[in-house]
Amino acid sequence: MHHDLPSAPSFGDALPFAAAPQVLDFLALRRSTSAATLAAPAPSEAQLADLLRLAARVPDHGKLTPWRFLILDGGGKADLVQRLEQLAGRKGEPQLAAKLAKLRIPPMAVVVISSPRPGASIPEWEQVLSSGAVCTSLLYAALAMGFGANWITDWYSYDAEACEILGVKDGERVAGVMLLGTPREAPLERERPALPPLVTRWTA
Repeated sequence: MHHDLPSAPSFGDALPFAAAPQVLDFLALRRSTSAATLAAPAPSEAQLADLLRLAARVPDHGKLTPWRFLILDGGGKADLVQRLEQLAGRKGEPQLAAKLAKLRIPPMAVVVISSPRPGASIPEWEQVLSSGAVCTSLLYAALAMGFGANWITDWYSYDAEACEILGVKDGERVAGVMLLGTPREAPLERERPALPPLVTRWTA
């Protein structure tokens, strides 16, 4: 799983521009990994730093970085799950506690928090889309690094009390909870959309 990334380029550096057929092959077979199959080891600190660096290289109109990362692992993640279980109990909705299994099982999660910049000239919608691009890049980078990864949201992504526990601030929203670990089994292909009904060509 270890791979040394190229050094981070400096502002204004000329970057290589060439076809990357291996990336096309990866995308053609890419598949998210079931949360229930994710086990230790999770990415190391160095690998996580690489993943976040790659995730941050996304389209970002206005260079606003309208997103941030929250790392959940070890005892901290276990404590968070326990607090969310207690919250589900206070709500009297046991199905909410059951849904926490997806967060409990994997050894690591990275919460991508959409944090639009108020008053910016860039529309908020574009800022939110950038946070979705971060989620996608993080998912793909983790899979390309050899880890299993799954992008989820669940009730705690939208519940006001749960978001307060997570430290989500006013004006922020959870864009995705990225579950990371080592898959214990290969994922199976799922049904994919038929493209012809989804594709049109504009004509005057």
